[in-house]
Parts: sequence; C-alpha cells; structure tokens
Amino acid sequence: MRRGNFKVRIFIFIAIAAFAYLRKCSQEEINPYTGKKQAISLSPQEEIAIGLQSAPGMAQQHGGLHPNNEYQALVDNVGNKLVNSSIAKATPYKYDFHLLADQNTINAFALPGGQIFITYALFSKLENKDQLAGVLGHEIGHVLGKHSNERITNANFWKVLAMGSSAIDMGGVAQQMGQGQLLKNGRGDELESDELGVQFMIEAGYNPEEMIGVMEILKAAAGPNRVPEFQSTHPDPENRIEKIREAIENYRYKKAS
Repeated sequence: MRRGNFKVRIFIFIAIAAFAYLRKCSQEEINPYTGKKQAISLSPQEEIAIGLQSAPGMAQQHGGLHPNNEYQALVDNVGNKLVNSSIAKATPYKYDFHLLADQNTINAFALPGGQIFITYALFSKLENKDQLAGVLGHEIGHVLGKHSNERITNANFWKVLAMGSSAIDMGGVAQQMGQGQLLKNGRGDELESDELGVQFMIEAGYNPEEMIGVMEILKAAAGPNRVPEFQSTHPDPENRIEKIREAIENYRYKKAS
C-alpha cells in the first residue's frame, strides 16, 4: 500500500515539475535591449506599474526623499543624460531618479519599470559626477536587463517545483536548489549591469574608469567582514573591478573598429 502511495506521489511530482518546466519554457524570450534569452512573465506595463506602486514604500523605508533640491537636481540631470544618450531612451520604461534621505545605508537600487534610487549615504561618498553616472548607469542596466522580472519568474518556477517536491518529501532540497540558483543569477545580473553601465557612461561622455572608484567605495563600506561571494547576490568588488576593466576595453575597441 505504501509503495502504491509513493508511486502516486512520484506521479504527482513529475506532473507538477513538467508543468513548471513547460510554463517556464513558454515564457522565454530574447531581451530586445541585451540580446539575452530570459524567462519573463511580466509585460513592460506590468513592470512599470509594480515600480510605481512600490516606490513610495521603498522611499519611506529609507527615511523619505532627501530635502536638498540641488542634490536631487544633480541626480536627475546625470540620470536623464544617461537615458537620453543610450538605448534606454527607446524603451517603454519611465525613468525617475530619487535621492533618499538615508544617511546610514550605502546603497542604490532599481525597481522594475524605471524607478531608481540612491541613498544619501552613498551619494555623499561619491567624488564626482562620473562616479554618480556609474551608480545610476548600473541601475539603468538592471531595468533594461529586466532582472527583477526574470527573478520573479524564476522564483515562481522554483516555488511550484518545491510544492511538487513536497509530495516526495524533497521540498527542502528543491527550495535550497532554487535559492542557490537565484544567488548565482543575481551575481550574473550585477556583472551585466556593470557592463551596461560602462556602455551608458561612455555614450553619455562620462569617464567609465570612475566606476572602479565606486567599487572601491563599496569595498571599503563592506569592510573585512563582508559576506563571501558564494553567499551573496553580489559578486566580490575585486571581481567586479576586473570585469569593468574588461568591459571598458571591449566597448572602446568596438567603438574604434
């Protein structure tokens, strides 16, 4: 009887896994801005709606918007110059740049659809407009790369797979595999955004070498106790610096040839 029950559970798992896999395959498409094949479940309009809906709450978590209009205007000017000089201008996304009042958290992030944030804690450590362009260009890269969209789609895939795996008492294994895959994908997203950021900086007339300075700031902020790369969604700053240098050389070579 138990063996029969186990066969039924195996069948249920296979059916759910097949459904999840086929649904994910049906969602795959080529990103028109990066050429990368991705599983995407949200339309650009849905991405924009999620970003606009989430933006006020994200700002509130970081102490609201910074009250200095001059600083905000600088962020707007640099961000808009990056957008208007690159392929970002031809996308359906609505880019808004927000300087957050948070003086403690050194961070910048992007929501789906074009809502981009930088904390004052990071802004205040930047030495020039080029470094600011490096930060904002990287975040624009996340939007064009549809990274949040892809992560939402992949998370849903692993959630369904974990539900099927629970039928054979393997739900925890599937969940761990999913978390590991999402961490790996996250590191890939960061490197792709760095590369796109370099491209946007060069096209807008900013010095891409200054993005290396941003990495040094992030490295110093993390200190000696930073999370090991294999446990983090972000690559180690040293690895990012190496890849940024490669991206600068590659893009300059393409532009010259």
